[in-house]
Amino acid sequence: MLILGLNVFHADASAAVVDAESGRLVAAVAEERLNRVKHFAGFPERAIQECLRMAGADLRDVSHIAVARDSKANLLAKLGFALRNLTRMPRLARQRLENRAEVASVPALLAKAFDTSEAAVAPKMRWVEHHLAHLASCFYVSPFEEAALLSIDGFGDFASRMAGIGRGTHIEVLDRTLFPDSLGVLYTAVCQFIGYDQYGDEGKVMGLAPYGEEVFRDFFDELVRLEPGGRFSLNLDYFVHHSEGVDYSFDGDGKPTVAPLYSPRFLERFGQPTPRYGELTQRNKDLARSLQACLERAYLHTLNSLAERTRTRNLGLSGGVALNSVANGLIFEHTPFERVFIQPAAGDDGTALGAAYHVLHHELGRPRGLVMEQAYTGCSFGESEMISALNDAALPFERLPDEKLFAETARDIAAGKVVGWFQGAMEWGPRALGNRSIVAHPGLANMKDVLNARIKHREWFRPFAPSILAERTGEYFEQTHPSPFMLLVYKTRPAVRERICAVNHVDDTGRLQTVAREQNARYYELIRAFERQTGLPVVLNTSFNENEPIVCTPAEAVDCFVRTKMDTLVLGNHLCRRVGHA
Repeated sequence: MLILGLNVFHADASAAVVDAESGRLVAAVAEERLNRVKHFAGFPERAIQECLRMAGADLRDVSHIAVARDSKANLLAKLGFALRNLTRMPRLARQRLENRAEVASVPALLAKAFDTSEAAVAPKMRWVEHHLAHLASCFYVSPFEEAALLSIDGFGDFASRMAGIGRGTHIEVLDRTLFPDSLGVLYTAVCQFIGYDQYGDEGKVMGLAPYGEEVFRDFFDELVRLEPGGRFSLNLDYFVHHSEGVDYSFDGDGKPTVAPLYSPRFLERFGQPTPRYGELTQRNKDLARSLQACLERAYLHTLNSLAERTRTRNLGLSGGVALNSVANGLIFEHTPFERVFIQPAAGDDGTALGAAYHVLHHELGRPRGLVMEQAYTGCSFGESEMISALNDAALPFERLPDEKLFAETARDIAAGKVVGWFQGAMEWGPRALGNRSIVAHPGLANMKDVLNARIKHREWFRPFAPSILAERTGEYFEQTHPSPFMLLVYKTRPAVRERICAVNHVDDTGRLQTVAREQNARYYELIRAFERQTGLPVVLNTSFNENEPIVCTPAEAVDCFVRTKMDTLVLGNHLCRRVGHA
């Protein structure tokens, strides 16, 4: 008896399968990892098939299909807006109707993919409001019996924010922020204006912000008004989404795009927008810094109100804004919350998991049992597949027992070599967490430049992340709350900043991953081996890819190794050094 959760026809399309008897998360996979289209926004057929394969099941074994969309949610607000604006936005109204039709076609698409009848699929369908799926995704797999809950993003089912409180198997929705007010729209609009207009570029601008100054504080205070009860509103004169609609679509490959959200008033205030990935002027750096500071004020304003309202010190976060790890890192200093849980796929891919668990607990009334302590929910591969991938590329390799493998790999990292580290099951969410990672020395001043020049080809200002043994966190960072999914940024302690200079950002922070043995034993042992050789319980960790979705298969890992300038590749226990490696 399985529950299939889906995020469909929306960016980061994904699937998750939950065992309805035990509450176990059997599998969770984003479609982009399989079809190699970043932020894929169509129907996640491959992810569905892969999740069911991992479950040893087919669609007949699925009792409920939970989709993280509900066309009936916030219906009165939607109808009122449509009646006021239908004549002004006929093209975008048509797009919304087309998208709604695509979502409604899910039963037919499932029937076709699994060679069954739509009549057999339709009764299994369940529709879960977007933000409710987000709240479910962060609460039902958290360690909390009771927690304040916040979902905040661009928009989903006509809302941009949902606040609630979770108790046991019940989530009470406290309030919503409806269209057109949205912190997600604010962030995306400014990113677009300064030349970062590709879907998902918000994380880049977060990394750029420390290079600027908050010289536009007055403007952003005018742009975002903080209101009682943790609410906020936008000065809509500077946006077009309320008057022209959000021109959100995806191309023939399923790649999502969002048309400019800022109005001509932005140009009157700041001049011409920057072309895509154009010159990083001081204006753009200062806009990034002022934007990030504005988001942090609004975010903390909302959280402090939620803490006062719920009287709990536990917090569950979800939604695209919850991926802003810099803002998340401020929670412990600036709110009463003492414990925070953010599941690894906090963005829209995570709604597939949330929709499934909403059905499990809310509809079926099953007791909770899962605490999501690790993120390794995806595809895994056997030795034969690893050996075949290496042989197909004619790469020399040796198979080493664990202890020697960890020591040899750590030796290469300590020597300044760049290692592709491929182990076990693929991670769930946007971060590489030690199973599909590129690992390097965190204390070499030139390592950031080496990685960008030889492998990653990323913007120079983007930081790389530290993975640290969990029990050593307090020695290197000013907070000790666990960060297993790399979704919190902490200040680096002054005494160690030079020792880990390659992962210490310009503002003396790190977006860290805390690694506990029980969460990822192999990655933990690699870091321990590195510590024995260098004295550092930290490695630099970046995703195993080159301007593409993170690698999924051994063949993709080998291909990335071959076409870049990594020094060493480790697939399971198979170690391959590039020819000429000392």
